[in-house]
Amino acid sequence: MEDGKVMKINIIYEDNHLLVVEKPINIPVQEDSTRDENLLDILKDYIKEKYNKPGNVYLGLVHRLDRPVGGIMVFARTSKAASRLSEQIRNKTFKKIYNAVVIGNINDKGTLKDKLLKDETNNIVKVDEKGKEAILNYNKISNKDNMSLVEINLETGRSHQIRVQFSHYGYPLYGDNKYNKNAKVGEQIALFAKRIEFIHPTTKEILKFELDLPNRYPFNIFK
Repeated sequence: MEDGKVMKINIIYEDNHLLVVEKPINIPVQEDSTRDENLLDILKDYIKEKYNKPGNVYLGLVHRLDRPVGGIMVFARTSKAASRLSEQIRNKTFKKIYNAVVIGNINDKGTLKDKLLKDETNNIVKVDEKGKEAILNYNKISNKDNMSLVEINLETGRSHQIRVQFSHYGYPLYGDNKYNKNAKVGEQIALFAKRIEFIHPTTKEILKFELDLPNRYPFNIFK
């Protein structure tokens, strides 16, 4: 492990079954075609060093965040924990709350329901009747400078779902270079995984973890 490698990662909670962390922006969750440093390998190195574990370290990936998106994630340290967390995601008892800044003054609250289809050749998702159902609920927290800060409760976890659905309805995310045609090169997407809530896989306790909004534009204009 390289010196300081793990220092980039904010470890929020850990026990024998779980590891809850803050994913930094612009880092892939797992290895992709770029072969860039990825969060899963960094965390495996962290566990290996901290607990002096020989050989391969198990760390289960039960949900994902897009590469440019930062925020809170939970990983499973055992296969049993991974299975039980995955089941919670399937039966929708695992709650994922996001904050986003969208362009325009959106309605105070709403539900977006569409079918999304992913083109694997170019990693683009679009609204298409041939796709899989995608549902989210949102509440507008504030509006400023023709932008709205919204809180989003995902009912489904489709690839690029938040980004595609808001763009489809005319409220693209600030800085989204893939789905916002007016985003400028170098802008950082304003999407953040703020809160997760789930049942501990062994103790059955309800766990809630939440992060403050990033102190960067445009999130910081709403503070």
